[in-house]
Amino acid sequence: MTEMQKRMFAEMHDKTIFNKALQHGFEYIDHAFERNVYPTDHALQNLSHFEEPMPAEPTHASALLNSLHEYGSPATVTHVGGRYFGFVTGSVVPAAMSAKVLGTFWDQVTAMYVLSPVSAKLETVVESWLKSVFNLPGNAVAGFVSGSSMANLCGLAAARYRLLKNQGWDVNQQGLMSAPPIRVITGKEAHSTVLKSISILGFGQASIQFIDTDDQGRIKTDLVPELDNRTLLILQAGNVNSGSFDDFATLCEKAQQAGAWVHIDGAFGLWAAAVKQLAHLTKGIEMANSWAVDGHKTLNTPYDCGIVMCSDKEALTGALHMSGGYIVVSKDRDGMFYTPEMSRRSRVIELWATMKYLGKTGIDQMVLSMHERARQFAMELSVIDGFTVLNDVVFNQVVVACKDDDTTVKVMEAIQQERVCWVGGSTWRGKRVIRISVCSWATTEEDVTQSVASFRNSLEKVKGK
Repeated sequence: MTEMQKRMFAEMHDKTIFNKALQHGFEYIDHAFERNVYPTDHALQNLSHFEEPMPAEPTHASALLNSLHEYGSPATVTHVGGRYFGFVTGSVVPAAMSAKVLGTFWDQVTAMYVLSPVSAKLETVVESWLKSVFNLPGNAVAGFVSGSSMANLCGLAAARYRLLKNQGWDVNQQGLMSAPPIRVITGKEAHSTVLKSISILGFGQASIQFIDTDDQGRIKTDLVPELDNRTLLILQAGNVNSGSFDDFATLCEKAQQAGAWVHIDGAFGLWAAAVKQLAHLTKGIEMANSWAVDGHKTLNTPYDCGIVMCSDKEALTGALHMSGGYIVVSKDRDGMFYTPEMSRRSRVIELWATMKYLGKTGIDQMVLSMHERARQFAMELSVIDGFTVLNDVVFNQVVVACKDDDTTVKVMEAIQQERVCWVGGSTWRGKRVIRISVCSWATTEEDVTQSVASFRNSLEKVKGK
């Protein structure tokens, strides 16, 4: 046995370093809800501590943990708190965080049942729960990926497989070089991850037929052309700026009649289906063919947690096919057939824990509270002279602008410098805007009011008062 082996066996059995990691984690959580949302300049400068040549000799585990906590913890962005509104980034449900800790000790890989029976079972159970929550068809299957970027890629790959099969073309065997064309139709405000997936899959962005959108970013249904069984129609549940939802009922019915494939990018918005007061936003999604959604956004699972769902199992598994003499295929679920990766951590552990902990009632209450806090944000900002709310707050997004682009950008930068909350910027309908995304279970009425005060203070600074 080498000296390194002896050392690691001792650390496994001694538990000191694991207890130290938990101690640092508890200290971080104790202050997460009061601390500045974004790192201070001092904390950012201290990151230079990590700049060193690769060590020639081993480092003691306790020492490196202390370095991470002393210099790393202060330089984190406090996503777990209640005042981060920059990107569509959720907090963490405590039960899911604790399940992830246990799952870290398990260190499961989920390619095949024989690699992790517990992961296969949890994926099967959660797949069923997701269909129930979203009211999707019973034949839908789920793949557990890193995020909605990968989920969109998988859903569109399944669409490519099926739409080419409709034309007598096997893309796995014959490739794309001489493949018949696929029509791709989507709105002008499709998310960048959709465009990225289209490029990766070889469709080419120049081949997309973009449809005009209304003042909230929804596809104008009357402008969607006739569809057929070689058409891929991509819709959106939650516009990245306004939070708006396309008219799924009208467009999915039209697609079904024509044999077209509908993919719904529902990264954060699909969870509206789980809320009684908001479910009308997702009416008709059950008629689509594939769906992309994140757990780590609206559901507040730990990062990373994305889900692709597809009503055509053959298309999804055909697009993501896997074979090899060493592979052990079981009669139970083998996760590698539903995702691009074989080496994939068991992120379903914390997704299962989140859904088990909250139940349908808890999910309803949590997601609805995000909507209510977004409406509060819009209401409190709209009465301040100098701010204009530009969108209908139908879900969790608020789009705000000042009198001109220059003022909007300067006010946003001043808010970021105050560090009371953190918001990001965007360009929407030709204007520079401040985008507010309410995605945390921890956001309270007081958090919103405190953040609005930071907006007011920053506006007054920019105006020179």
